[in-house]
Parts: sequence; C-alpha cells; structure tokens
Amino acid sequence: MNSATHIAIIMDGNGRWAELQGKKRVKGHEAGAKVVKNITTFCSNHPDIERLTLYAFSTENWKRPRLEVEFLMKLLNSYLKNELPVYLKNNVRFEPIGDVRAFSKQLQKTIKIVQEDTAHCDGLVQSLALNYGSQDEILRAMNKLKNTEGEITQEMFSNTLDCKYNVDLLIRTGGDHRLSNYLLWQAAYAELFFTDTLWPDFTPQDLEKIIKKFTKVERRFGGLK
Repeated sequence: MNSATHIAIIMDGNGRWAELQGKKRVKGHEAGAKVVKNITTFCSNHPDIERLTLYAFSTENWKRPRLEVEFLMKLLNSYLKNELPVYLKNNVRFEPIGDVRAFSKQLQKTIKIVQEDTAHCDGLVQSLALNYGSQDEILRAMNKLKNTEGEITQEMFSNTLDCKYNVDLLIRTGGDHRLSNYLLWQAAYAELFFTDTLWPDFTPQDLEKIIKKFTKVERRFGGLK
C-alpha cells in the first residue's frame, strides 16, 4: 500500500468561487486561506504525511490586477502572523520555497520570523510556494551549479533546488488539468489527481478520499511489477 509521504496541492479556484457567489475575488482568497489552515492541521495529524507543499503565489501571478496582488501580499503577511501559534501547537515546521526577494521587506521579515520560530518543530513540514515557478527554480539551480567541477549528478541538482523532495501525490483543485509550472522536477513520478471542487470548498474529507484512492494505485516508477 502506498504512503502519501509528500503531498503537493495546486490551490485553484478562489476567484471563481467568489464570482459564483457574486463577491469580489479577494473574498475567495480569504476563504481559501482558511482552507489552508484546515488542510494543514489535518495533514499534521495524519500518520503518513511528512510534507505538504502548497502553491500559494506563482512567478506568473504578478500579471494579475495590481489591487489583487497587493491584497494577496497583505493576506499572506497576516496569514503567517496569525498561523504561527497554530504551527507551533501542531508541531508544524514552515519552509517556504521560491524566490521571496521580490516581496516587500516587511513580508520577507515575516516569512523569516515564522521560518525561524518553527525551525525546532519536527512534525509535518508545510511549504508555501511563494513567487515560485518550477522553470525559474531550475534555472536558479543551474546557475548555482554552472561553475561546478566535474559532472553534475541528479542528486547534486536535486539538492540545489528549492524543494529537494520528490512528490508522491499532486492534487489540483478547480477543474483544470495542468501542472502550471509547479514542481516539474519533483513530480516526475507523482500520482496526479484533479478535482472540480474549487479550493474554498475543498475539505479534509475530500483530501482523505483522494489519499485512499492513492494508496490503491500501483506505482511502478518505469519498471514492472
């Protein structure tokens, strides 16, 4: 039986959820932030899950309307501050991935504080992908290794990436069937699950059902069984 040790989620559908209810898109992002808390808490209490990596803000999201981007930055800052006690209560270590240098000094400071204050936690590792794009991640890794003497190995390259861990189960909410530049290297042999459920409606029970389906999948990793 498979264990979903590392789960990655593309949290899609916040804006559409709000629009369907006649609300502003930002209300969908607020609702989505609450779901992040619920899913993280569920995963922290699951015996098999060690890492949860969530696509929070991509390198392409800067193209969205300025006011929406500004709101997302404020929401992220307040989310992290409010969630720090929750992280500590549930023994969750926070490890961001992505190039956070593009964020404001204030937001960078908040990210650093939460990361440092949870560094001692040895339960679930929650990673938020912040200003993250897999192609950007790979290019940054290549530039770090370009002056390396000798042959670059797969292990060396993996260890230079923001996220060094292979994904077992990758889930996308919201109905679309694409990876959107997310963990392309790490998801090489991930099992992919797509659901029409919009992220603000996604529940721990939904995740539990997907995990149960995942445990029954025969994973061959290119070989035969």
